[in-house]
Amino acid sequence: MKTHFSLSDFDFTLPDELIAQHPAAERSASRLLDGRDSAATDRRFTDLPELLQPGDLLVLNDTKVVKARLFGQKSSGGRLELLIERVLSSPQDPAHEVAAHMKVSKKPLPGAVLQMEGGFSATLLGRWPNEDGPLYRFALSSDAYALMESHGHVPLPPYITHTDSADDELRYQTVFAKNPGAVAAPTAALHFDEAVLARLAARGVQRASVTLHVGAGTFQPVKAENIADHVMHFERFEVPESTLQAIRDCKARGGRVVAIGTTSVRALESSAKFGPDCNDTNIFITPGFEFQVVDMLLTNFHLPKSTLMMLVSAFAGYEHIMALYRHAITQRYRFFSYGDAMLLQRITP
Repeated sequence: MKTHFSLSDFDFTLPDELIAQHPAAERSASRLLDGRDSAATDRRFTDLPELLQPGDLLVLNDTKVVKARLFGQKSSGGRLELLIERVLSSPQDPAHEVAAHMKVSKKPLPGAVLQMEGGFSATLLGRWPNEDGPLYRFALSSDAYALMESHGHVPLPPYITHTDSADDELRYQTVFAKNPGAVAAPTAALHFDEAVLARLAARGVQRASVTLHVGAGTFQPVKAENIADHVMHFERFEVPESTLQAIRDCKARGGRVVAIGTTSVRALESSAKFGPDCNDTNIFITPGFEFQVVDMLLTNFHLPKSTLMMLVSAFAGYEHIMALYRHAITQRYRFFSYGDAMLLQRITP
């Protein structure tokens, strides 16, 4: 069994036509690769309730994707794009300051006032979270959440080639999205519709939620061949006391904690590792990580050489994951955010 890993270990060749550009016609119409055992089994997502047991606990990420992509121009007329990574306050406390990625041919200087589409302005204050930080701090001329809702665009991943549409505004969002703040969807949860949730409840599967606001760093490529040299991005999260109690109850009755998506895994394992006061995590889960909470994982298929490939390999075993991906490619599963899902069981150390 392999114990030492480099970046190239998590690479694979994916035909472009397997990258899903649009969601399935219906949320729950996706395929499901059952990877709980050594032999992969091809199923439909609607089979999920029968694969779980009464007393199991689903943990869902209830973050809400905001329309974080904004377009505008510099005073010189040059076009620019902002992707708001973080509003520097809560939705209940309207604020104008944001931390954002900026895409522009020549970076403006602090103090520059950018004119944005929709008739508002963004004043560059400097870098964030410090003078050497990777993001830029802006003061918007009005409430950030209101401006994004009125003038923003759905921040589709870089591998989706079409511009955002009304369909994306609906489908790049879970049916239980509640807390605004994500710039990428918790994609494993996109498969759930009310009918599947009702069938899970009828089977006796319990449900709890966490909030992890997915950042654009989830698409950040790993550049270091020695994966230990990679620095993870921070993401805000919350695990409510009610969810912690639901987990304790689940374990006590012999049920399994089923994380819906890697974002739920990151929130749950961060809370367990760093304590309940932690609400900003850059946890990096690679093979050898000791999971404390999650027993099963429902997840989509991830990018080659990504931190999420490393996470699922840590969870279900590297050789098993690579075999599942080879099977998925051979069987023409759909990959990435709008693609199909797989169900995994945690390996026993």
